[in-house]
Amino acid sequence: MRTANHGSLKVFGNELIKGNNNLLIETRRNIGYIFQATNSIKSLTARKNVQMSMELHPEFSSQEVKERAILMLQAVGLGDRINYYPDNLSGGQKQRVAIARALVSYPKMVLADEPTAALDSKSGRDVVEIMQKLAKEQGCTILIVTHDDRILDVAERIIELEDGKLK
Repeated sequence: MRTANHGSLKVFGNELIKGNNNLLIETRRNIGYIFQATNSIKSLTARKNVQMSMELHPEFSSQEVKERAILMLQAVGLGDRINYYPDNLSGGQKQRVAIARALVSYPKMVLADEPTAALDSKSGRDVVEIMQKLAKEQGCTILIVTHDDRILDVAERIIELEDGKLK
């Protein structure tokens, strides 16, 4: 989300350091984000929160955006909560909305920052299994940053960092 300013950063085969604004926008269109805090907008329903991530995709009509949001909420098990506001959802349900928001545009990659941090073990497991299932269906890579050892068995590859260095 932030612009790198030194070194090298290649994403989808493109060097982003000193990349122009169009390249950065195009790269961001192909990445979904799941934040540690779900970052739901309290005044918007689950559907409208999911639709927000489609703002960078002008190729979709408003009807397509609405339909995709509903289908993605159904895919994460929230078909009966489409018109609920965040204050009326549990922590696990809010995280499912965040997953739907990240995956609704069928990105090439999802970046997930501690997606299970605020969840109990069962809800955390459910969330990562949903992420894994949908990512496989879409052919999407998910990069999870976590301290939660309980979900490591879901990973296809684990990279450990300590003090900013690969272990």
